[in-house]
Amino acid sequence: MSNDSPSTPSDPTAPGAGPIAATPLTRAVLEIDEYAAKLGWDQPARLFALVDTAQLRAQEPALAAQLGLEGDSAASPLTPIEQDEIPAGTALDEFLGTIAWPDAVTGCALTVERQMLPSSAEAAVPEDLDDAALTEWVNSHPDRQEVRMTVAVLRDGTRESALRLREKDSPREVLTGSGLVPGLAEALSATFEA
Repeated sequence: MSNDSPSTPSDPTAPGAGPIAATPLTRAVLEIDEYAAKLGWDQPARLFALVDTAQLRAQEPALAAQLGLEGDSAASPLTPIEQDEIPAGTALDEFLGTIAWPDAVTGCALTVERQMLPSSAEAAVPEDLDDAALTEWVNSHPDRQEVRMTVAVLRDGTRESALRLREKDSPREVLTGSGLVPGLAEALSATFEA
């Protein structure tokens, strides 16, 4: 496990700052989205463990200090900790099926880039395409949009997602909601069912 943590979100009152998060999980998702945005587009999927910040400070003070979480700063109640890279060439669903989290992990999050089509294009999808052919068809569609999805789940089943379109790459244009990417949320929840 790597000890990289997304930076603390910028001041929400600053010009260009994103929306103020309503819940700790929403705040963590937006923090991860901001971190991914700073890395730019065309990035591999990234997996994060979500840990209780107060417990991390108490149980792992050296790690908390390394992550900049020492003191009584206004840190988020959840701290995202980036995990090792997802092995290249491994299908995401297969990789997620191999994960078992220790008890100290409160939740997990994943950020991944995909191509998306508007619902109006669904009727035009050719039938009988395998996954590779469907991916090629979507990638060549003139109405496709690149999207970065950040999805997080907690052990108790709570979910949150953030979607950022490449063409509207701004913190103010990030869409959040618990049901935006249900399939990926289910796959992440399954990592806690061991």
